[in-house]
Amino acid sequence: MSCLKLTETASNAAASHGADFNPFEAMQPRAPSPTPTELRNGARVKRDDVAPQGVYLPNNNVLTPHMRSPDYVQLSTAAAMTLGIMPGRMHRCECTRCLNLLLTYPEGCRANCAYCGLARHREAERDYADRNFIRVDWPAVPMEQIIEIVARDPINSPFHRMCISMITHPRSDDDTVQVLRAWTRRIDPSAIPVSILSNPTTMTRDDVVRLKDLGADIFTVALDAATPEIFDRTRGKGVQSPHKWSKYWEILMHARDVFGPQKFGAHIIVGMGETEHDVLALVQKLVDLGGHSHMFCFFPEKGSLMDHLPATPRDQWRRVQLARYLIDYAGVRVDQMRFDEVGRVIDYGMARSDLDRIIAEGIAFRTSGCPGKFRDDLSACDRPYGDSPPSNIASFPFQPNGNDLRKIRRQLGIPVVREDS
Repeated sequence: MSCLKLTETASNAAASHGADFNPFEAMQPRAPSPTPTELRNGARVKRDDVAPQGVYLPNNNVLTPHMRSPDYVQLSTAAAMTLGIMPGRMHRCECTRCLNLLLTYPEGCRANCAYCGLARHREAERDYADRNFIRVDWPAVPMEQIIEIVARDPINSPFHRMCISMITHPRSDDDTVQVLRAWTRRIDPSAIPVSILSNPTTMTRDDVVRLKDLGADIFTVALDAATPEIFDRTRGKGVQSPHKWSKYWEILMHARDVFGPQKFGAHIIVGMGETEHDVLALVQKLVDLGGHSHMFCFFPEKGSLMDHLPATPRDQWRRVQLARYLIDYAGVRVDQMRFDEVGRVIDYGMARSDLDRIIAEGIAFRTSGCPGKFRDDLSACDRPYGDSPPSNIASFPFQPNGNDLRKIRRQLGIPVVREDS
C-alpha cells in the first residue's frame, strides 16, 4: 500500500507560499525598547519591600511583595488549581498532571526572549510576579506550603511529575538545588519524579551532575528555536539577550552523558520561521542522540516582542505534530519522509493503514513533554491551553474524541471519510 501524501486541496493551499506555514521573513520580532534606569532589576518591588503573606495572586490590586526563591516559587494556574490553591475548572480536562514550579525574584528573568511574557524588556511595564507566561498568570506560593500539601499522600497525588523551571538569574542555579533538596527531603522521587527545565546560559557540567545526584529524573533544555539563526534572532543578540546556541548544545550534551538515554531532551517551538524539514531534522538528531523532543505551537504571547505575529497555522502544526510522533515513537526516520520545495511534509514515509491507526489513536496530537505514569508517549506535562485557546486547540491536554479527530484530519488535509466507505 502506498504512503500517505497531502491531498490535492492541501497541496493547492500550500502553493500559496505562506497560507499554511509561517515563513522566516515574516516572523521578525520587534526590537526591545530601553528600560528607564529607575525601573530596572525589580526596582519598584525592592523599593516598596512589601513582606509576602502566603499565596500571592498576580494582578490582584495589591502591591507586589518582595518574594524570592527558594522560599517562594510560582505555579501555573492549572497546577495551582490542581493543588487546591486557586478555585476554578479547566475546559474538558482535570487541570494538569505536572506540578510546574517556576523560580521567582523581583529582578525577574534577565534574558529577553522575543516570544516570552517573562522577558526582561517588560520590567518597566509589569513586575515580574505579575507577568503572564504561556498565556496564564502564575501565582506565587511558599515552597514549604506546596511540599506540605503534596507530602500528605504523594503516592495518590494527581501529579505524575514535578518540574523545576529555571530562569536566567544569578541565584537560579543554587536555588534550583535548594528547591530540589527541600522536595526530596519530604517526597520520594520514585513516587513523583522530578524534571529540570534548565537555564544552560549559567550552568556547568558540575551543575548537571549535582542535580542528577540529588534525585532529578529528567533534564531538558529549552532550545525553543529549531535553527541557530532563529535562536539568535529570538533568544540571543538579536533581542539583546545573553543566550547562545552553542552553550545550549554544550549543556544538552552534558545532560546526555550524565542522565543517560531517554532522560534528556529539548523543547522546540514550531512556527517561528523554520521549515518543517528544519524542525523534524532536529527531532531526528535528538532521537539519534538518545533523547526526546517536547514540542510547542507558537502562539503570540501578550506583551512579548512577537505578540504582533501570527500563531502557527493549524495545518503546519498538525503535519509537524504527526511527523514528530512518527520519528519519536513509530521508528520512522526523517529521511524516509518527503518534503516539498519549501520544506513542508508531503509524505510521512508510512503505509496508509498504519498511519490511519496512529491518527485514530490521537496520542500524536496531545501535549508532548516528560512522560507520566501511563505510557512513555503520554506526557505528564499536559500544559492545558498553553499554546492555544480552547476554541482552536493546538496541543490536546486530554484524549481527542471523534469530533476532534475529524477536525485534525481536515487540518492534515486527509479525507475525513475513509476511502473504502
